[in-house]
Amino acid sequence: MNDTTRGDRAPEPVTDGIPAGYEVSTDPDRLDLALIHHWLSTDAYWALGRPRERQDRAVAGSLNFGLYEKDTAGGGPARQVGYARVVTDHTTFAWLCDVYIAPVARGKGLGTALVTHIRDHLAPCGLRRILLATGDAHEIYARVGFEPLADPGKWMALGFR
Repeated sequence: MNDTTRGDRAPEPVTDGIPAGYEVSTDPDRLDLALIHHWLSTDAYWALGRPRERQDRAVAGSLNFGLYEKDTAGGGPARQVGYARVVTDHTTFAWLCDVYIAPVARGKGLGTALVTHIRDHLAPCGLRRILLATGDAHEIYARVGFEPLADPGKWMALGFR
């Protein structure tokens, strides 16, 4: 596991494998929580109507990845254009969820780049698996190596709706 994902110092932004002009950071202080909530609660089919308090609790209990467009004009802060979170024990299991790319940044390969970055970030942990659920982005995740469950009959879920 990368030592910068937890601890006292903020993680350094990462640009390896990310398209030029963008960077990924796991620094929770950089996240625009209001923007993330807006994106997910108004535009993401899986989180429509999610209350802000619930979203903030989800962020607090997760490893978060912010995707930022650098200010190439000079000096300004990077603008957040994407987000994903991972629920994990950093040892055996991870659940990738809430992957979102802002509409203005779509079509540039950023979703695939972000998920690839997350996969590579988690690889040193020695996880047995990373799971996710998607209703419409199978091809993006397949490019990164995700496959349908080999034996979905083994899996069970407990819903609390």
